[in-house]
Amino acid sequence: MIAIKNVLVPTDFGEAATAALQYGRNIARTFGATLHVAHVVDNLSARVAADFPHPHNVVSLQLEMEATAIERLRALVTDDDRRTLHAKCVPLTALSPATAIMDYAVEASIDIIVMGTYGRGRVARWLMGSVAERVVRSAPCPVLVIRQPEREFIAPDALQTVAHA
Repeated sequence: MIAIKNVLVPTDFGEAATAALQYGRNIARTFGATLHVAHVVDNLSARVAADFPHPHNVVSLQLEMEATAIERLRALVTDDDRRTLHAKCVPLTALSPATAIMDYAVEASIDIIVMGTYGRGRVARWLMGSVAERVVRSAPCPVLVIRQPEREFIAPDALQTVAHA
């Protein structure tokens, strides 16, 4: 039997992530699991520190980005999510979103990661990379990737199709 106690849904607040959150909520509800909704903020301080001295405006920009991420996560997670799924908002700061997601999955004993992705072609994926692809390759648990645009799993009932014909 599959035991799922912790579901992680990383989000970039885009359409694909919104679709993944619906799947994550349903999986968490089905298994009585805790829902973790995470967003990775780029670590500007570390990125800039390699090239320049630490300018004050980078630090304030970093703090602003982190505060905005927390606000958006709190808006994304509903009261029902908090009540029934014991949902947690997880702001993360890192240079690599994929690494941050996988590190959190280990730290929080995540049983499944549900994340969105856009259906890009090979060239776009090669040029831009894919966080979802990196997570799938190295995650410590199963990963369900929801492609945007998504397709429905449930086909119309055959009798309804015949009745409308």
